[in-house]
Amino acid sequence: MTNTVRLNPVGSMSQLSQLEMNLLEQSTTDDMYQIFRNCCLAVLNSGVEQDDAEALFETYKNFNVKLARKERGVKIELINPPQNAFVDGKLIAGVHEHLFAVLRDMLYMSSKHNAQFDSAKHRIRTPTPANIATHVVFDMLRHSDALGSTEPANMIVCWGGHSIPVEEYKYTKAVGYQIGLRGMNICTGCGPGAMKGPMKGAAIGHAKQRVKTGRYLGITEPSIIAAEPPNAIVNELIIMPDIEKRLEAFVRISHGIVVFPGGVGTAEELLYLLGLLLDEKNKDQKIPLILTGPASRKDYFEAIDDFVGATLGKEAQSMYQIITGDASKVGSALNIAQEEVLEYRRKVGDSYNFNWTLHIPEDFQQTFIPTHESMKALDLSLEQPISSLAANLRKCFSGIVAGNVKAEGIEEIKRHGPFELHGDASLMRKMDVLLASFVKQGRMKLNGAPYEPCYVINVSDAES
Repeated sequence: MTNTVRLNPVGSMSQLSQLEMNLLEQSTTDDMYQIFRNCCLAVLNSGVEQDDAEALFETYKNFNVKLARKERGVKIELINPPQNAFVDGKLIAGVHEHLFAVLRDMLYMSSKHNAQFDSAKHRIRTPTPANIATHVVFDMLRHSDALGSTEPANMIVCWGGHSIPVEEYKYTKAVGYQIGLRGMNICTGCGPGAMKGPMKGAAIGHAKQRVKTGRYLGITEPSIIAAEPPNAIVNELIIMPDIEKRLEAFVRISHGIVVFPGGVGTAEELLYLLGLLLDEKNKDQKIPLILTGPASRKDYFEAIDDFVGATLGKEAQSMYQIITGDASKVGSALNIAQEEVLEYRRKVGDSYNFNWTLHIPEDFQQTFIPTHESMKALDLSLEQPISSLAANLRKCFSGIVAGNVKAEGIEEIKRHGPFELHGDASLMRKMDVLLASFVKQGRMKLNGAPYEPCYVINVSDAES
C-alpha cells in the first residue's frame, strides 16, 4: 500500500513567481532530481546516526518525492516516507522546514546558478572561477537568510569528528554550553558527534540566558548528507553544491572556529583554513582558531600539531591555540576575541556577517573529484609553496573522506580498489602515522564498525 503525504511550502519557498516555478519544473527533469530525492530521504532520517548511504537508500528504495505545482507556490509530495519522521501521523516541524531547504538549495538555487548534477556520481558540477564561486556561496547564504542576523560577530563554527567516544561528545556539549552562555551561535557540518554536541550544549546555554533566537546552522553538501543526516538540533539547514563551497561558507560566515578531535574530515577542514591563513594576502585576518578536547586527548592534539609543524611549518602552528580540558576557557577566549574580529571588520569596511576580505586562492575553490587517477596525481612533496602543499593535503584527505562515507567514493573503491597515495618519503611516513592513529582510535566509522582502509601509502616511495 502506497503512503503519500503532501506538504505545504514554508520559508523562502512559500511564495514563488511563475518563472521560478518553471525553473523548478525544468530541474525535476534533469539528473539532479535523483540527488534531490536522496537528500530528502536523508532529511527524513534526521537524528538517525549512521554513515552508510548505500544502506539508507536500500532500506527505503520505495521512497519517492514529487513536486505539485500550485498557484501560490509548490508542494512536496512524499511517497512511502520513513515513519520515524512523524509523530502521531504528523511530520515533525523541523523536518518539514528542512525538506523545503533541500528544495531551495538543490533545485531552485542550482537552476539559478546553472549548476549541473551528475546522478551517476552523486555530485554537482559548478562553475569554478573564484569570483563566481564566492558569489554562489554568498547568494546561497543570503537566500537562506543566514546573513540576516542582527547580532554581529557571534557565529562560532565547530569542526570535529562524526565518530567520537562518549567522553569527547560530552566535552563538545560542555564547550557548546559555554558558547551559548555567552550569547554566541553555533555552525557545524550538521551531522552527529562533534557536529551535534556543540549545538546541544549551546541550546541549554541559550535557554539559561533566555536567548530565544538561538541559531544552530548546519552546512552540508549533497554527497555527504545521506551519510551524515542532519542532527535534531539544526534549525537552519544549507546544502552547498560541493565540499569546496561548503568549506568557503564555513570560513566566510565564521567569527571564530573551534576544532574538536576528529578524523580525516576534520584534518581536511583544518588544513584548508591554515592554507588560507598562510597566504600573504590574509596576514592581517582575524579568525580566532582553537583546537580543544578533553584533557585525556592531549596526545591527539600533539600528533596533529606535530603533523602541521612537519608539513606547513611553525608559522602555521602559531595560527591556533590548543586548550584541553577547559570548556570555560574556550568560551572566554572566543568571547574576548570577538571584539578583535569586529574591530578588524570595521577597520577594513567589511561586512560583519560575511568575510569578503578573506582571500581564497582558486586552487582552494576548484572542485576536486577524487578518483584513482586524481588521487595518485596529487603533488604530496615538501618542495612546493606551503599554500599549495596545504591545498594538496586537503584534497588528499577529502578523497579519503569520500572513500570512507560518500556513495560515489565507496563505489570507486569497490570497483578499482584503494586509492594510491604517492609523495616524499618523510611526508608519507608522517601521513601514514597520522592516518593509522585515526583508524586505531575508531575515527573512520561510526560505532566502532570494522574499517577497511580506502587508501594505501605507496611503500616504495615511503621507504626510498
